[in-house]
Amino acid sequence: MGIREIFKKPKKKIIEPKEEKVGQKEEPKEEVKPSEIKDKKIKFLKSYNILKSPHVTERATDLTKQNQYIFKVWPEVNKPEVKKAVENLYGVNVLSVKIINVPSKKRRLGKIKGQRKGYKKAIVKIREGQKIEVLPR
Repeated sequence: MGIREIFKKPKKKIIEPKEEKVGQKEEPKEEVKPSEIKDKKIKFLKSYNILKSPHVTERATDLTKQNQYIFKVWPEVNKPEVKKAVENLYGVNVLSVKIINVPSKKRRLGKIKGQRKGYKKAIVKIREGQKIEVLPR
C-alpha cells in the first residue's frame, strides 16, 4: 500500500434492495421518539444532581424496617425536589419527606482549630411493600 492510496476516496458499494417474502407480514415496531429518550436521561441526571448519596448508618438501617430511607442532599434542595428525584431514580411511591439540616461542628486537635462540614439529609418514607436497594449486594 503506497502513500498515495491513503488519500484516495473509497469506492462506494452498491446496496441492493431486499426482496420481500410473500405471505409473511412484518410486525410494526414500536418507535421510541428521541425526545422521550432525552427526557428520561434529563430526569435521571437531575435526580443525581439532587441526591448526593445514601446515608448509611446503624440508625438508617433500622429505619428501613419502617420503609424510611436516608439520603444526603445538596443544601439548596427542597422537599418536592427530593420526592421527584427518588421517584424517578428508584421507581417507588414516596409518601413523605423530612429534611434535616445538620450544622457544622467546631473541632480541635491540639492548637489547631477547625470545623467539620455540615450537611443536609432527607428522610424519605415510601409506600409499604416497596423497597430501595441502597447497598447493592
